[in-house]
Amino acid sequence: MTAALALSWPCRLLEQALAPLPARLEIVPAIDSTNSELMRRARAGHAAATLLVAETQTAGRGRLDRVWHSARAGDALSFSLGLPLAPRDWLGLPLAVGVALAESLHPQIRLKWPNDLWWQGRKLAGILIETTASAGLAAPARYAVIGAGLNLAPLPAEGLRTPPAWLQEIDPRLTAQAALARILPALAAALLGFAQTGFAPWAARFNARDALAGAAVMLSDGAEGMAQGVDARGALRVQTAQGLRAIVSDEVSVRLGKDKK
Repeated sequence: MTAALALSWPCRLLEQALAPLPARLEIVPAIDSTNSELMRRARAGHAAATLLVAETQTAGRGRLDRVWHSARAGDALSFSLGLPLAPRDWLGLPLAVGVALAESLHPQIRLKWPNDLWWQGRKLAGILIETTASAGLAAPARYAVIGAGLNLAPLPAEGLRTPPAWLQEIDPRLTAQAALARILPALAAALLGFAQTGFAPWAARFNARDALAGAAVMLSDGAEGMAQGVDARGALRVQTAQGLRAIVSDEVSVRLGKDKK
């Protein structure tokens, strides 16, 4: 980390928030993808708990390999937290992380299953969680990389049906540094709690912010139904004509139905 970067970020405050994990802090001016970098390190046998923050990303990734990047410093907050984890059930981890981020930022931020934060019907942020085996980690522990990208300023909306939301329309004081300082204590606590208890204690908190609750939805296999919140594992419950379905696969895409543009 350069001296200039260290001066522009509240490093001591961030390191204090990381102490319960414990994890080290790295801040870089630019990188292809914070998730990709931590996954590369883990696969090479470097499994230390690390928070990697990038002021810009040139090849950021979202769920299902969608492109996500910030062209300029200050447009977005991009970070990944990598650490060894061994929960009994991984399914609800993105949802618990989403709850932690939303609760730390604003009471009216909503959550769209499985990994997006919404503000007034528009995407504000996305979460990408990846895991890998790493030398030195005994099964069932895996190295988990929890990545988040949050829009800070207005972004181009070309090719998008709905323009994205951004944090500074919610609170103009939320710079990348201020947002991360607000998020990190809740995120660290969520990861420690999830490793011990799984998702069940988070289910009611997610459902209180569920952007799809009561909405007509369409699944990627063509099935349609009514979203009815998540269960104790984090599966999305959808009432279809054939009965209640619990959607758990990362390969299932959920989108608002035709009558809910």
